[in-house]
Amino acid sequence: MEKQTTADTDAGTASPASATDRPAAGAATPTPAAAQEAATARPTGARATGARTTGARTTGARPAVRRRTPPLASPWRPTGRQSGPLPSRRAQRRYWLILAALALLSAGAMFGSLAWDNPMPVGSRGFWLIAQMRATNLVVIVVVAFCQAIATVSFQTVTNNRILTPSIMGFESLYILVQTGAVFFIGLGGIAALTGLWQFLLQIGLMVGFAAALYGWLLAGRRGNLHITLLVGIVLGGGLGAASTFMQRLLTPSEFDVLTARLIGSIATADTEYLWVSIPLAALAGGALWLRSSRLNVLALGRETAINLGINHRRQTIVVLLLVAVLMAISTALVGPMTFLGFLVAMIAYQLADTYDHRFIFPLAWLVGIVVLAGSHFVLKNLFYAEGSVGIIIEIVGGSFFLFYILRKGRL
Repeated sequence: MEKQTTADTDAGTASPASATDRPAAGAATPTPAAAQEAATARPTGARATGARTTGARTTGARPAVRRRTPPLASPWRPTGRQSGPLPSRRAQRRYWLILAALALLSAGAMFGSLAWDNPMPVGSRGFWLIAQMRATNLVVIVVVAFCQAIATVSFQTVTNNRILTPSIMGFESLYILVQTGAVFFIGLGGIAALTGLWQFLLQIGLMVGFAAALYGWLLAGRRGNLHITLLVGIVLGGGLGAASTFMQRLLTPSEFDVLTARLIGSIATADTEYLWVSIPLAALAGGALWLRSSRLNVLALGRETAINLGINHRRQTIVVLLLVAVLMAISTALVGPMTFLGFLVAMIAYQLADTYDHRFIFPLAWLVGIVVLAGSHFVLKNLFYAEGSVGIIIEIVGGSFFLFYILRKGRL
């Protein structure tokens, strides 16, 4: 009895393979061919089952596949690149280094103008007394650089063209016509008649009024077109220049010499009395343009894109052009015409800033203008002894850069 129980237990604990190999009761006995085929296929299945069994015994389950994916960019995790006017840390570092270098150059050029050929020791009371006499020219340089830089960058943004300057609208031609007409009708006393605070404000008012009338006539209507406005400005500027040239032909040699010296851009012609009016007006107009930097960024994308983004293109264009007219009128009435100064400053600022945001372009352009004007003033005053006539160097250097910029293929 015990032997039978032991046999039954051994039979119950037999391997599954043995139980499977035995045919069920009542089943048909396989043929020799089928048995041979089953014997041939059994080792493969056994290997597979054994592999699974071994894996199951080792890990307890099928091992999961681990996939390594890069982590998503998080706004709280600093990365090497981001969106914005200065998209990378390298671009930010480059911009601030260039800004600091230009600030140092500006300070060095201005201190050189104060200290060069100053007979008194640096820091003494006599040194600062002489430096105070020279400081007026440096304040004029800062104001003119501010006006020219902000006005030219804004004008090029609105016109969507980096080779145009506000001078093509006839501001300088109108200034030349006023000066020439005063000498032509009054004589040499005409220069004195245009000297004074009220005369200075009158010249600014004439130039701003001329611009307002031109923009209101050509841009305020339904068919207003900026390109037509620019062409009309060029034609009117040419006509005013022709009238000035005609009157200059009829002047006496002495009158012509005095007028020519007046028409060359010169720092020395600016009067301290004018600065009390020029600085607040320039600060208001330039500050208004700086506050409109975001709108200028949109206007730089073009008329259609600006309209699609919700900007009233015509209204914003007129406002910007009027503010530009105020800045150009201040600069021209203060020191005279400087045709290529704005172009030179804006071109260098674009290359150095390497960004589209006007909040970063404006300060850089202002410092570039100070470096150019202060450097030109220092060279003319101390090397060529032609104090104040910076317009000569500006015209030569700026005109050369203009030609180089135009002839460079594919980079306008």
